Amino acid sequence: MAYLWIKALHVMAIITWMAALFYLPRLMVYHAMVPAGPEGAERSAMLKVMERRLLKAIMTPSMVVAWISGLWLAYDGGWFAAPWLHVKLTAVVLLSAIHGLLAGHVRAFAEDRNTRPHVYFRVLNEVPTVLMILIVLMVILKPW
Repeated sequence: MAYLWIKALHVMAIITWMAALFYLPRLMVYHAMVPAGPEGAERSAMLKVMERRLLKAIMTPSMVVAWISGLWLAYDGGWFAAPWLHVKLTAVVLLSAIHGLLAGHVRAFAEDRNTRPHVYFRVLNEVPTVLMILIVLMVILKPW
């Protein structure tokens, strides 16, 4: 029974983490489009708060819960020898790297030193989707 409770927790954490991974780059698209100087200061300040809160209060805690619960499920289910899990874990490591990259961008925006255009964040916004598709296919199909 514990396995099913941990699995439910894992799914909830993944949904929350993915939602944040989809939303944070979108906020950064808008932030990168804010005009410099006093005319954009209020909007920029609001976006800084939104980005920081999303990262610190939602995105990072849900990633931690997803990792802990996922590793527990893999161990308890005896999946570590399965090749599909190796592909999934590689994709999850890449998602975690995107998470770290976004955290760096939150810092850059907070310090008013972002140099990336909004198009960069539009493209970056698609990477979690591709990784999510790969992860879901591995978990559901278990092809190897």
